[in-house]
Amino acid sequence: MIKVVGVRFRAAGKIYFFDPLNFDINKGDHVIVETARGVEYGTVVGNMKEVEDAKVVQPLKPVLRIASPHDDKQEISNKTKEKEAFKICLEKIKKHNLDMKLIDAEYTFDNNKVLFYFTADGRIDFRELVKDLASVFKTRIELRQIGVRDETKIKGGIGICGRSLCCNTHLSEFVPVSIKMAKEQNLSLNPTKISGVCGRLMCCLKHEEDTYEELNRRLPCVGDFVTADDGMKGEVQSVNVLRQLVKVIVTKEDEKEIQEYKVEQLRFKKKVKKEKVDISEKELKELEKLESQEGKSKLDDN
Repeated sequence: MIKVVGVRFRAAGKIYFFDPLNFDINKGDHVIVETARGVEYGTVVGNMKEVEDAKVVQPLKPVLRIASPHDDKQEISNKTKEKEAFKICLEKIKKHNLDMKLIDAEYTFDNNKVLFYFTADGRIDFRELVKDLASVFKTRIELRQIGVRDETKIKGGIGICGRSLCCNTHLSEFVPVSIKMAKEQNLSLNPTKISGVCGRLMCCLKHEEDTYEELNRRLPCVGDFVTADDGMKGEVQSVNVLRQLVKVIVTKEDEKEIQEYKVEQLRFKKKVKKEKVDISEKELKELEKLESQEGKSKLDDN
C-alpha cells in the first residue's frame, strides 16, 4: 500500500495521484505539483489515503508545496491571461483562414506553455499559426485537436433532463456507451432522443445500465409463456421493469383477459431474448456511427 493524495486540474477532470510527502493536506486545498506538462496548480479532491501499488502510475511524483497566497494570485492572473490569449488566437485563425473552431486556451501554471484546444472536421496544417502565436506570446505553443465530447465537457450546458451536463459536473472520464444500453432500458432508438448535446450517445445511458440488466434478468420476455401461483397460464403481453410487474394474457371461461402479476408470483423458463429493432436502416446506421465515434478524451495528459 502507498499513501497518496488525489488532485484534479479542471472541473470534473481526471483525478491524478501524487505523493503528499510530509505536508498536512486536506480536501479542498490547492497544491503545486509537477506533471508531464510542467508545474501545475491543482485542487485536492479528497483526504490522504492508502491505495494498492498497482493502482499508481510509477514513478509517483510528489507534491511540491501547498499553494501560497502568491500562487493563488498567479492562478487568477493566468485565468485572465487565458481570456486574452483566446481572443488573440481567434484573430490569428481568421488571419490564416483556417477551418477550425477554437474551444479553449490554457496556460500552464509556470507560463512555460500555452495550449489551445480546437475542433475541426479533418486535419489542419497549423504550422504557420503556431509560429505566429509563438512570436506573440514568446513561449511554447501547443495546438490540440479535440473531439465534440471534449468540447462539451469544457463548455458545459443543460441536458434534456434539465440538469447540468454530467461530463461537465461529475464525470471525470468518458465511459463507453453503446446502443445495447438503450435497448436494455427499452428506450426509443431514435438517434435524436438518445444523443446528448455533443451529438454522441448520452453518457447517462451508462448510469442505470447495471440496474436494468439485473432487473431484466428476473423478468420473462414478451411472448414467453408463464404459470402464475393461482394456477392461471398465459402469454406475457408486457413487463414493467422498474416495478417488476408482468401483464399476462390468460383465458377465463373461454374469454381472454389481461391480468397483472408480480414477478415473484410467476414460474417460467426464460427464452433467449431476440433483438428486434423497429427502426429504419438510415436510423440504425446513424446510431452505429454515433457508437463508433466514441473516443478517448484528449484533455487529460498530466
